[in-house]
Amino acid sequence: MGFLGVSALLFVASTVATIAWCGSMSALAEMPMPGGWKMSMAWMRMPGQTWASAAASFLGMWVVMMVAMMLPSLVPMLRRYRTAVGAAREPRLEWLTLRVGAGYFLVWTLLGVVALPLGVALAGIEMRLPSLSRAVPFVVGVVVLLAGALQLTAWKARQLACCRESPGCERTLPPAAGTAWRHGLRIGTDCVRCCAPPMAILLVIGVMDLRVMAVVAAAITVERIAPAGERIARGTGAIFAGSGLLMLGRAAGLF
Repeated sequence: MGFLGVSALLFVASTVATIAWCGSMSALAEMPMPGGWKMSMAWMRMPGQTWASAAASFLGMWVVMMVAMMLPSLVPMLRRYRTAVGAAREPRLEWLTLRVGAGYFLVWTLLGVVALPLGVALAGIEMRLPSLSRAVPFVVGVVVLLAGALQLTAWKARQLACCRESPGCERTLPPAAGTAWRHGLRIGTDCVRCCAPPMAILLVIGVMDLRVMAVVAAAITVERIAPAGERIARGTGAIFAGSGLLMLGRAAGLF
């Protein structure tokens, strides 16, 4: 099976697993909180579960979720890498491509490692302090508004251009394992920076919300692979900013 076929199968498998995970978690009762919102179960232990097993479960599904969300925009970069190392002449091409992908998703895994304790700590504080819990809808609105505004900046345009051009692939790359690994880490780091605004929205609204996940994944994919990616990023930024203002208005009781 060729590169595109394997990528398609991996995307389908990770998407199905993500949907199943979100469905199983959403079947559990969410915790109503002061302020009229509900606490996500992603930041809590299940009954009888240790923190170690809870962390392992979260990180496992985080990686699967990242594969489902990021693979469509990663495939073009992997194809450019394969061209840069000489697809027709390198017998280890599939192994090298795998190393690039592993480096890329390691960066996203490390983001999950950082996000988990922060989410658990914030959830604990919100459960202990009702006054802070009541401010959560307002804080979420601010984060969504700022994420949308960041999509409109020159910084975002630079990060997006860097991701779309796959740094290093404009020239021939040596077919070396170390080079493949470093290339994956590099494009993963660039991608995390570029995707910071929509990923912030996903984290504050809820990592188990399939609708938000689908919107964020679509926004990331389209801005990375469509011909007018920068204009699309600005368009999604305007939508995000408008949504943030709407959330702030609701949190303030204006409507």
